[in-house]
Amino acid sequence: MIEIRKADQRGVANHGWLKSRHTFSFGHYHDAKQQGFSDLLVINDDRVDPGMGFGTHPHRDMEIFSYVLEGALEHSDSMGTGSVIRPGDVQMMSAGTGVRHSEFNHSKSELVHFLQIWIVPDVRGAAPRYQQVHFTEAEKRGRFRLIVSPKGTDGSLAVHQNASIHAGLFDGAETATLDVGADRYVYVHVARGKIEVNGQRLGEGDGARIRNEQRLEFAKGDGAEVLVFDLRPHELPSM
Repeated sequence: MIEIRKADQRGVANHGWLKSRHTFSFGHYHDAKQQGFSDLLVINDDRVDPGMGFGTHPHRDMEIFSYVLEGALEHSDSMGTGSVIRPGDVQMMSAGTGVRHSEFNHSKSELVHFLQIWIVPDVRGAAPRYQQVHFTEAEKRGRFRLIVSPKGTDGSLAVHQNASIHAGLFDGAETATLDVGADRYVYVHVARGKIEVNGQRLGEGDGARIRNEQRLEFAKGDGAEVLVFDLRPHELPSM
């Protein structure tokens, strides 16, 4: 079963310097029917003006990763990490026992567009850690590349949860198939462009909860960049 959530159904936040769309309840946006899916708690689609950003703030016991689509995102944290995240980079911060961090648009002239995604961990009180890996366009072109997994398999980033994330780029005749277990849930998020999933058309910002589908076929992409979350089979995150 594929349950589609259209882009224009998402929550909206406009802070002037920040324009954000929330797939699930976040901040001042609350929807009782959109409290996350399995262990996936947050997908925020953020656009930040040049030179602006999120000042230093705390997190704990959350797996937080950023996926940059355009521009450059500057990160700093209390672990001593300082980095710039650009398209193709995936950044994962495991907050664990507690970490403070800030995120700013690295550019003084160009907007940064990125996804920030939160996954509820399966362990509390872990030591905080930071990871960042670059995945080339060739690794994702017309196929899915594993970018996050429980054990950091095949050069992916490790996450404290029984969850895996794949990223792919699709245009024209490019197709891909993902086989998932009968006991898994899947969430698909179209970061940009358009694509068909098992014959159903999804556009930029659209998402889909998928249950009881053991094979997913992706086709007819039009500038599509897609994230696929392979998740445990339960409905809401356990905080």
